[in-house]
Amino acid sequence: MSTAGIVARFPTASGVGVKFTVLGGCGAWPAAGQACSGYVVEAEGFRVLVDPGYATLPRLLGRMRADEVDAVLVTHGHPDHCADLNPLLRARALADIPAPALPVYAPPGALDAVLALDKPRMLAGSFVTRDLAPGVPYEVGPFRLDVFDLPHHVPNAGLRLSAGGRVIAYTGDTGPSPELVVLAEGADLLVAEATYPERVPEEDAPYLSSALDAGRTAASAGVARLLLTHLWPDTSPALALQAAAKSYDGTPAVAAEGITLDL
Repeated sequence: MSTAGIVARFPTASGVGVKFTVLGGCGAWPAAGQACSGYVVEAEGFRVLVDPGYATLPRLLGRMRADEVDAVLVTHGHPDHCADLNPLLRARALADIPAPALPVYAPPGALDAVLALDKPRMLAGSFVTRDLAPGVPYEVGPFRLDVFDLPHHVPNAGLRLSAGGRVIAYTGDTGPSPELVVLAEGADLLVAEATYPERVPEEDAPYLSSALDAGRTAASAGVARLLLTHLWPDTSPALALQAAAKSYDGTPAVAAEGITLDL
């Protein structure tokens, strides 16, 4: 799925408070030359890796060392959102000088499968898990993290990261929920799952979203910028952008490796 000439680029805001980088945005599996969901959010020198899905680690290592990641946030346990946590932890644990234990935040039980890929002694001391639950804010370096319980096939945590007066909201994968507008309210950037352009198949309608849905959420929440992600690998980015534009007056973009925003 080529995004050349189709993916909109956001203008850069004056002053750098929070930096957001896309490692990948494919849904379900990585298309040729691409990666699944994966993002880096930075503020005050602190680096948070969000959803290390399939094929994100090589992209990450093209930008920083494994030991330069300060925390990981995982929205849910599907492998297109967390599979590359395993090689990230290997890279840290097996280095000549092992990195300190990495805080990894996720819904309870979401990481059981990916952490079971190695025997416990292989990754011993390389990470510490912290359960995510809605209702209580977390401190992750300079960020305030608020968590929202959003509907998906498995427990899914919507994430709202705030620092320096800037807000990034990320849906993970989700079906319809009134909590989406609360999650995204007034955000500088909404990163929204948009697996389908306009219509979600009936069997998935309670658990996934369209680009049209994402545009509606962005408009209702008054977000400044909308980034569509988790497109099905054969979905045309142009169709997704056209669908989002039907309900959102701003200029949406599609998540693709290399998009970097200074908020």
